[in-house]
Amino acid sequence: MDTVISGPIVEAKRIGTGSAGMDDVLGGGLPSGYLYLLEGDPGAGKTTLALQFLLEGVRNGERVLYVTLSESRDELLGVAKSHGFVLDSLPIFEVIPEEKALSPEMQYTVFHPSEVELADTTKTVQREVERVKPHRVVIDSLSELRMLAKDSLRYRREILGLKQFFAPRTCTVLMLDDRTGPEHKDLQLHSITHGVITLEKLTREYGVSRRRLEVVKLRGAKFREGFHDYSIRTGGVVVYPRLVASEHHPPFAPSILKSGVAELDELIGGGIDRGTSTLLIGPAGCGKSTIAAQFAASAAASGDRAVIYTFEEGPTTLVRRAESLNMDLRPHIQTGRVVIEQIDPAEMSPGEFVQKVRDGVTRDNNRLVVIDSLNGFMQSMPGENFLTIQMHELLAFLNQHGVVTLMVLAQSDNVGNAPNPVDVSYLADTILLLRYFEASGAVKQAISILKKRSGNHEHTIRELSLADGVRVGKPFRQFQGVLTGVPVFLGGAEQQLARVGE
Repeated sequence: MDTVISGPIVEAKRIGTGSAGMDDVLGGGLPSGYLYLLEGDPGAGKTTLALQFLLEGVRNGERVLYVTLSESRDELLGVAKSHGFVLDSLPIFEVIPEEKALSPEMQYTVFHPSEVELADTTKTVQREVERVKPHRVVIDSLSELRMLAKDSLRYRREILGLKQFFAPRTCTVLMLDDRTGPEHKDLQLHSITHGVITLEKLTREYGVSRRRLEVVKLRGAKFREGFHDYSIRTGGVVVYPRLVASEHHPPFAPSILKSGVAELDELIGGGIDRGTSTLLIGPAGCGKSTIAAQFAASAAASGDRAVIYTFEEGPTTLVRRAESLNMDLRPHIQTGRVVIEQIDPAEMSPGEFVQKVRDGVTRDNNRLVVIDSLNGFMQSMPGENFLTIQMHELLAFLNQHGVVTLMVLAQSDNVGNAPNPVDVSYLADTILLLRYFEASGAVKQAISILKKRSGNHEHTIRELSLADGVRVGKPFRQFQGVLTGVPVFLGGAEQQLARVGE
């Protein structure tokens, strides 16, 4: 007869890893009392994350132990010093063969040397654990045990022995593996451990290497699946959890952000609704960034906080250009109402950028976010196929927080219909289209709105001028084909182009 066990299932207590982002990915930390595998190529940050894991235990008053089979104590202290870690209260146990083991009289005659060395190594580790009785243990690294074991069967048996040894001791163990050697693709170790975390270091053709991690498995516990970007900074490993917009639904009061230019607001249908995103699209130099700066100045004047993330233009250049157009951003920058941050896509992963935007909204209460431009953001992506997915989650997050988002997208051709370097138009709630066109022997600019999901808008095309600030003229009534770049005049000879300000 089968025995039915009733009652609630109690999940194991979670313990922090020393990295807030890592704890978020793990759903609150590692379930305590189990054996975990932290694997990654050399230079991926395993040792740094392991030190953070133990130092978190020290901060919580727990006993910890670092068992090193490869790096020396001095090497570990060097890593700790580079991050500002103090290891005075963190015991480091080096397992290094004694010099007498190399003498002729100590050579093994009955047993294979690897068999004796592996048994001695594991027993030495077990004796030290028995002496310290730690709550957290790091074993660095398994590649040394794999080398001593010689074959995968004996290696698996040795890891199982360690698992059985630690099981009754309610000790959380983090085993590091650098995945060197032909055996690293053997997934038997994944089946033995309670959880597996993989760190990857991806080399790019230009710029810093991109690092990402994945929780491959975590038995009996929820965690955030997929890849998550991370970086190694002074102070440790910083993890940027993948954004899931559906988890964020704070309430906000609906309102409208006006640009401060009456004709532009009329074109848009009164202004931009909070909780929506607007795409400013057009060729280079047609006024996209200037219009975005106009909205930032207007938001700051109304008491909101605006941030401009610029990928191409430097903050000083942006401020000077705005000032030349009678748009002084300096007072707003001094009060903190406008913040300009230059982003270098060669030095920042997309996950880090998304985290920066998130923190600006939740921590700094940014109410207007300008991304100038999507072309620069695209360069930080490993492939264009992922840009729309990243932007979809980010825009949904910003919309649900009541943020006004302005995205600038530059097109390659200057006149007429131009191809988009990436199609994100379906993600935007509002699209402002800017174009150059030829008229009366001069190059002029036109502005129109293609869609607005949140309300009505004009279906006209107006002239845009940036000679003395942002100025929008009356709708073109006597011209056809303005957006093609070469309009056809339909009115009488006495009629002229609608002049700005008329």
